[in-house]
Amino acid sequence: MTEELLLVGSIPLDTPEDVFRTFGPAIGDWLAYLPDGEVGDRRFWIDAVAYRVLNGHPQLETIGRPAPDEHGPDTWRPQGDHDQFKFRVVPGVDEVSFGDPGWRLGYARDAINSWFVFRTLKKEGAIPGHVRFQVCLPLTYSTLGLFVPDEADLRKVAPGMTKALKAEVDNIAAHIPPAELAIQWDLAIENRRIEAKVVAGDPEGARVEAANVAAPLGEVCADLPDDVHIGLHSCYGTVNGWPSRKPADITGTVLLLNAHAAACGRPVDFVHFPTVAEADDAWFRPLGDLDVGDARVYVGAIHHLHGVDGMRAQLEMVNKYLPNFGLAAPCGFGRVPERPGRMLTDEGDDAPPDYMRIILEDHRRAVDLLGEVLH
Repeated sequence: MTEELLLVGSIPLDTPEDVFRTFGPAIGDWLAYLPDGEVGDRRFWIDAVAYRVLNGHPQLETIGRPAPDEHGPDTWRPQGDHDQFKFRVVPGVDEVSFGDPGWRLGYARDAINSWFVFRTLKKEGAIPGHVRFQVCLPLTYSTLGLFVPDEADLRKVAPGMTKALKAEVDNIAAHIPPAELAIQWDLAIENRRIEAKVVAGDPEGARVEAANVAAPLGEVCADLPDDVHIGLHSCYGTVNGWPSRKPADITGTVLLLNAHAAACGRPVDFVHFPTVAEADDAWFRPLGDLDVGDARVYVGAIHHLHGVDGMRAQLEMVNKYLPNFGLAAPCGFGRVPERPGRMLTDEGDDAPPDYMRIILEDHRRAVDLLGEVLH
């Protein structure tokens, strides 16, 4: 078995080579996919798109930006949801468009460069032969949802962003062999929008919202070769420290994954959902409605919120609804050094934690526990 573990994206290392050489030999035998760590600007996920693409766009006006901090007065890194870039559409513009298709967002450029390193290290044997190169991308509403607060403006920007994302993934698939490639779509803001309806006691509104935010997936995946694997990563957010919110149960995530699997227009190969501390049946019961075809399901249970034997209790509860599944962290690790202890074991204040050792040990222990629970 080579798919016990999933890495959902960012890793606090400086280069793709650092990531591949650290994780390939250490846990590669348990991975089906390996990302480049979302290094550089992507370490801060969508914030790089805000400052590189949306900020200064001639059809958009910047109405808010991160406050100055230790990085200087022109910082683009927010301190929380309250501190994000904000934009509105210039009056008279009906649809915002993005030029230089296939390159404007920067994702294709980074993926193609990282692929060369991945391919080289795979030939060296540092990455197991079965592992695919994983590219992680935000879908339309995750790319824009925090930055365009007015819904009418958002409707003017979303179609152009969907086209830009499609051009990026088409470009990626043109430069990386499809049989070596996996595209993971990050769905944090989509998840938040759906859960807002669930919390408001509007189940029909939640289903409508799920279909609405999932609709771009069919367009962006329309021309990808069949050999490319497609994955879905649901998330509760990390900008304020993980988790940014704790839903009452997993209803919103199930609605999100079902809607995106239906909208994709082709089979989805893997899906991921996060957990928090709860291990009771009420929290996991909506998993009985999960409908993602034959997609491999990864449970984001590798985190610090568990009490004594809490992960085992969670996995046993998940196993009531899923006969087989893999494991992951609830989100990426890229900003962990800025917020120590938020997702990993706290080693105390005497010395900086050795994050790579903690991450790798946590994942190895999780594989052992998974084997005990499932067998």
